[in-house]
Amino acid sequence: MTDKIYKLGKYTPADSMSDLICNNYAMLLVLSRFGISLGFGEKTIQEVCNQNGVDEKTFLAVVNLLISNERDETSVFGHDSIQCLLNYLHNSHSYFLDFRLPSIRQKLLSAIDTHHDNAAKAIIRFYDLYVEQVHTHMEYEETTVFPYVRSLLSGIKRGDYNIRVFCRQHDNIESKLSELKNILIKYYPPGNVDELNSVLFDIFACASDLASHNFIEDNLFVPMISQLELNLKKQ
Repeated sequence: MTDKIYKLGKYTPADSMSDLICNNYAMLLVLSRFGISLGFGEKTIQEVCNQNGVDEKTFLAVVNLLISNERDETSVFGHDSIQCLLNYLHNSHSYFLDFRLPSIRQKLLSAIDTHHDNAAKAIIRFYDLYVEQVHTHMEYEETTVFPYVRSLLSGIKRGDYNIRVFCRQHDNIESKLSELKNILIKYYPPGNVDELNSVLFDIFACASDLASHNFIEDNLFVPMISQLELNLKKQ
């Protein structure tokens, strides 16, 4: 398969999983969120997904959407696909809340002087408020949106809630992280350049990752659930 095909993101079940990762290293995060470990040798995407109990259609939908920014409108996703995507999104939340965001906070504390610098203290407060906002957003998904979807999967539509309510509450939570990035770049005084650049790199990467997470929810998850709602309504 040519490099051009890889750049377009048109991966298929027969493609090598190692080729996918080597050509798109950001997909390492996708692997972990689907519960797939490294060490798959020369196996294809289909073989690796089957070995790990992952719905290959859902895996490829996420991968190709993130790489090409285009959704395959011809794909039809069943209950297994939706459950697989729910697991992926839940694991994404755990990654951000339990690992990525706490790690950035520790690196921030190491890079800036919070003991004697009021600006540094304000930056940490800003960051903590941002993390609280992310917690609130993702907790809403875990306690309201995901249980609602699971009830749909069992054939039950409860109350007046629908997935479009989620869309209206789905703010771009990566924006405040971008604000913090800009504050550090434009206004923080010189200090430990290497440490500060390292944490800035992490903030850039996390902001991009959060944007990708929201993109998957808006362009794959929501359409899938909207179709599920429509199917139940027709029954």
